[in-house]
Amino acid sequence: MAIGNLDLTMLDRSYMTEEQKSLLNISNISQKEIEQLLVMRGQVQQFQIMMMKYDCALTEVRTKLEVLNKELSLKNNRNPFESIKSRVKTPVSIYEKLKRKGIPFSLENIEEHISDIAGVRAICSFVDDIYMLADCLKKQDDVNVLVEKDYISIPKDSGYRSLHLIIEVPIFLTDEKEMMKVEVQFRTIAMDFWASLEHKMKYKKDIENAELISEDLKFSADLINQLDRRMQQIRERIDAGDGSPYSLRPTEEEEKASSETMEIIRREIIAEQKAAEKKKK
Repeated sequence: MAIGNLDLTMLDRSYMTEEQKSLLNISNISQKEIEQLLVMRGQVQQFQIMMMKYDCALTEVRTKLEVLNKELSLKNNRNPFESIKSRVKTPVSIYEKLKRKGIPFSLENIEEHISDIAGVRAICSFVDDIYMLADCLKKQDDVNVLVEKDYISIPKDSGYRSLHLIIEVPIFLTDEKEMMKVEVQFRTIAMDFWASLEHKMKYKKDIENAELISEDLKFSADLINQLDRRMQQIRERIDAGDGSPYSLRPTEEEEKASSETMEIIRREIIAEQKAAEKKKK
């Protein structure tokens, strides 16, 4: 199997030159080529052990979230989680991420520079569930929070919303305890729907009117945020259980939501006008 012009099946690793090592920076590498690379370096077992540890850490975090889900569903008579998804990055994905960062592929660089090899995505019913569940996880005495990024309060420019935690959790092996990194993402159903579609579309090349499409995606993300807020308000009224009708005087939160909606509509009108003007030209 060849990597670029280098046939690894014919290469004696003891004679590998620095120039040949630089071929690790090639693009479009395959799973089999990475396996051959690890064979050449004599690191197959080390890599397998490392990935096993990340998989074990993933199991630890999933278990923690599932325990929280069971406890809170009994206490509150509803499940705070809609679903819990998890994955360990593939070797090809790991290689490509290091390449995007301009960092050579090695076991040391993988552990030092990539924090989301093990990833858990918790899909929640409501925005306040996200913060409550994240706080519950952070309070556990064997969880060490390394990074917290709140893209719900401060969304990305694209409109992406989610709460990200990079945490360390212990795994217990036959003769040692080791702290492993896991990324945990908390999203509502609506946030996850938008992010999944945006992820699929952003890799398409040579799109006409890409700027307008980005604006449309941002507009859709803002509408989804409004929907999440409204659904939470409805749930809070249901939980109150007092049968009170909607107040004729809007709350401060409702006034803010209404103002944001009007701003979204204004941006959409401007975007449509720009598109029409561009079409005329």
